[in-house]
Amino acid sequence: MARTKSSRNDLTLPTTLGLSLGTLQHVITVGIGSPAVNQTMFIDTGSDVSWVQCKPCSRCHSQADSLFDPSLSSTYSPFTCSSAACAQLRQDDRGNGCSGSQCQYILNYGDASRTTGSYSSDTLSLGSNAVSNFKFRCNQSESCLLLHDQDQTAGLIELGGGAQSLATQTSGTFGKAFSYCLPLTPGSSGFLTMGVATSGFVVKTPLLRSRQVPEYYGVKIKHIRIGTLPLHLPSGLVLDLNNCYLVPALSMNIISGSCLMQDGYSFKSAFRAGMKQYPPAQPMGILDTCFDFSGQSSIRIPTIALMFSGGAVVNLSPEGIILESCLAFAANRDDSSLGIIGNVQQRMFEVLYDVGGGAVGFNVGAC
Repeated sequence: MARTKSSRNDLTLPTTLGLSLGTLQHVITVGIGSPAVNQTMFIDTGSDVSWVQCKPCSRCHSQADSLFDPSLSSTYSPFTCSSAACAQLRQDDRGNGCSGSQCQYILNYGDASRTTGSYSSDTLSLGSNAVSNFKFRCNQSESCLLLHDQDQTAGLIELGGGAQSLATQTSGTFGKAFSYCLPLTPGSSGFLTMGVATSGFVVKTPLLRSRQVPEYYGVKIKHIRIGTLPLHLPSGLVLDLNNCYLVPALSMNIISGSCLMQDGYSFKSAFRAGMKQYPPAQPMGILDTCFDFSGQSSIRIPTIALMFSGGAVVNLSPEGIILESCLAFAANRDDSSLGIIGNVQQRMFEVLYDVGGGAVGFNVGAC
């Protein structure tokens, strides 16, 4: 289904699969500063404060673009320790004191990595559009391989639901909705649209929010259907539409995929039953349902559909089901754990976040 423009105030940027930059994340190119310096960053919906590597950097990973130098930007402004923005960091337990009079932050991630630097604002260029006083983190040190050795992106553009995300900071201009389509291969192009029309989405499900974690977007899944077999999920399971890091494979340090699970046994056993013509293969990290496709000229796999509250049904593409030779789903710790619909499952769909209207929508085959 074709994407529909909402108004003259929408904005579309191309997204690409970042294999050439050593990542399977999907990236966009933006400009930071005055004059603008191009930075290629991957998009993420799991947090709210964007960041880019900045000079001077005591411990930064190698990146393809020139390192952003705040001293060369006429519009760069670090927040002072007495500012309301810095006070908010301390309230969110992200404050890290001061360097001179500049507000410092520290952010710890679930994989034990962390990043520190100055909390700042500058002009963000999105195509021909400029966002003045865009709040972001100017990274000057990272630990525990925040983006892993081979990743050459410059940072992250965050689209979460918190007050500091790109989506929230630009909502006054583009409205409270955005969408993206993640392309399958490096040679194909997708898009990120701020201010997308919501009327063109037939398949919708309610968007759920959490006061405790405002940056997360949630949806409720009722069943997963494998072939013609519906699998009943635990009552009230809520899934978060974010990117999820999975396992090392080939020359890449990470593979992005899905952490979507319910009862791992019933799901995997049902899928294996539909793949019994293929011998099992060795697991690939936490992807433990793998198959030997040697000598096969064509491969047939069971269909998988995600069945959401409100009656929305999303049939995954084959590329969203099998990653390399493995089922691209991994189990959570238990049924009460938060599940994630990863970007492998979202490939080639336009996914709408209608924050103002309280809905998530899906368009099939949009890129």
